[in-house]
Parts: sequence; C-alpha cells; structure tokens
Amino acid sequence: MDILSKFAIMLGAIGGLVLLVAMLLFLAGRMRGRSESRNVGWLFIAPAVLGLLVAVIYPALKTITQSFQTSSTGSFVGVANYITVFTDPDQLVVLANTAAWVILSPLVASVIGLLYATFVDRSRFEALAKTFVFLPMAISFVGASIIWKFVYDYRPNIAGVGQTGLLNQIVVWFGGTPQEWLLYPPLNTIFLIVIMIWIQAGFAMTVLSAAIKGIPADIVEAARMDGASGFRLFMDVTFPSIRPTFIVVVTTIALWTLKVFDIVRTVTGGQFDTNVLANDFYTQVFQIGNTNVGATLAVLLFILVMPIVIYNVRQLRKAEAQ
Repeated sequence: MDILSKFAIMLGAIGGLVLLVAMLLFLAGRMRGRSESRNVGWLFIAPAVLGLLVAVIYPALKTITQSFQTSSTGSFVGVANYITVFTDPDQLVVLANTAAWVILSPLVASVIGLLYATFVDRSRFEALAKTFVFLPMAISFVGASIIWKFVYDYRPNIAGVGQTGLLNQIVVWFGGTPQEWLLYPPLNTIFLIVIMIWIQAGFAMTVLSAAIKGIPADIVEAARMDGASGFRLFMDVTFPSIRPTFIVVVTTIALWTLKVFDIVRTVTGGQFDTNVLANDFYTQVFQIGNTNVGATLAVLLFILVMPIVIYNVRQLRKAEAQ
C-alpha cells in the first residue's frame, strides 16, 4: 500500500467521523417531546455502545471460546489448553517470569519513588531533582528498551576493542571481564525489570510527592512537637497518611507490568528464558499460529488484570466519596 492509498484511507476515516457526528446532530435537532433529553442521550451513546460491542465484547467472547478449542480442527477440548499453560515447561517459565515482573517492578519502583519524593520534598532543588527522575516517563517503552539494550551491550574483551555497553565498561574499569548480561537466566529477567523500574519510578515519585504535600501541616507540626523527626516522622506520619495512594500506585504499575510487551520484545524477543505472558501471546498467535493457546494466554491475562482494575475503581470511588 503506497502513501497515497494510506492518505486516502485516513481522509475517508475522518470524513466518515465528520459525517457520523453531523448525522447525530441532525437527528438530535429534530427530536421533540417529553422524552427529548433521554432520547438525545441514547442517540449519542449508541455509537459508543456499538463500538464497544464490535471492538471489545465480541472479540472477548470469541477469544474465550477459542481457549476451549483446538487449533487444528476447532473442536471443543475443554480445559486442555489451560492444562498445557500450567504444565508445559516453557509456559511455566513464562508464568514465573510474569510473576517476577509483577512482584518486583511495582514494589521497587514505588519504594524508590516514595523515598525520592520524601528526600527532595521542599528542598531547594526539588523541581530540578524531580525532573531528572520523571524524564524517563516521556520516553516510550521501545525507546527506553533500546537505550538499555546499549547499556547491556557486550563486546569480546580484546585489546583495542572498547566496550559500547556502559555496564560492561564499568566492569572493565574495575578490572572485571565483560559479560553477555542478557543471555543468562534468571539474571537477564532482572535486567529487563530494571528498565520498567527506571520508567515507572518517575510516575510513582510524582503521584506520591503530591500525596505528601497534601498531608495537613498541623499534623506534621504536632508530630515534630512530640519529638518525631527523620525516620520516625516518616513511619508514624508520612507513610500512614499516604498509604492509600501508595497502594494505588503499586496496583497501577502492576497493571502496566502485567501487560508488558515492548521491553521484552525489543531487548530479547522473549529468548533466553525471558518470555512473559503478553509477548508469548504474540508469539503463539502471530509466529507459531497456535491461536488457541494464544487465546488461553489472553484470557489468563484478562483474569489477572481484572482484580487490579476493580480494586483501583473502588479506591477511586472511596476517594470521591470522602
């Protein structure tokens, strides 16, 4: 498809959207009667509901159905695909890696963000210090992955051949031998998780810093008058006051981590025992052609994500009710 064809498709899509909005406005303007406001509301909701049914509900139901079928004939096989996911050695590695990501990334990123926000709070260079930590949030996951791929880069330790990877260069400066860091499990998975932590620590810092600034000054002053300072002030006043926000930050990062794809795909492609659920789903469906195992992985990912989404929605409703 050439550039003109793509441009024509884009213009067609924009034109279709404009036509749809014009038609809705025309119909809304002609509605009369006691139920006018309600009918106008349903009229504008209808396209969104239709889009939801076509683009979300139907694919979700089809994916669930495929997870109970076989790829070769499409016949019903019950929970055989799920048994495969939880018994196949390669799939167990995927599940273990995903668990490591979900446990380490949110906790470490949130703790780093919290400690950093606490240390720089009301300091002279607070704005500048926060900018450095927040900058990685402006980089896409693919961009960050490429940056860190260069950090982990390896060259043989030969005279006259310098290291392009920062980590290996530091090792050489201290008299060590450069390593192919991304080849050795489970260390390579930890190195990939570092990328996610580097990106998400800025998010955690920003949200938690706002929560810290929202602590009433009289509570802090009362604690100081009682002799609390430093670590005790943090444990007795600061952290209890922002605990709900901290939990929301952890669960939000966990939600993003469960769906991580870009980092693994860009750095290792899921090789060397670094695969995770989202990347394995892509591999099963688009490379191997095993759509039913891929559908099973998608359903499993959905099941893992939903409790986090429900919890965050409930926390938001509680915050709005206060």
